[in-house]
Amino acid sequence: MRIALHTRLKPGAEVEYEAAHRAVPAELVAAIRSAGVTDWTIWRSGSELFHVIDCAAYDVLLERLAELPVNIAWQLRMDEYLAAAHDYSAAGADAGLPVVWELNPAPVAGE
Repeated sequence: MRIALHTRLKPGAEVEYEAAHRAVPAELVAAIRSAGVTDWTIWRSGSELFHVIDCAAYDVLLERLAELPVNIAWQLRMDEYLAAAHDYSAAGADAGLPVVWELNPAPVAGE
């Protein structure tokens, strides 16, 4: 499944937030992959952050990371930078952005 999320940085936190993401702990990256994530991209426009996550099941991802010490520490660190954080608890599983439009792959000739 693919899910999109929106978060917002505190004013002036752009440099620190981006620096933090150049050094995401390897243990956290491994845990995220182990929880079924195949791709996670974050885009920034000013202080607005847009996340797109490809994963097996977003609710399972949240459940598997919820009590993990490395994730708890990471979320506390991110709280320093975020004005509007995403709810990474089980309740946040329904907080993804709704799909408005998609360009699907073009049909192959003869199919």
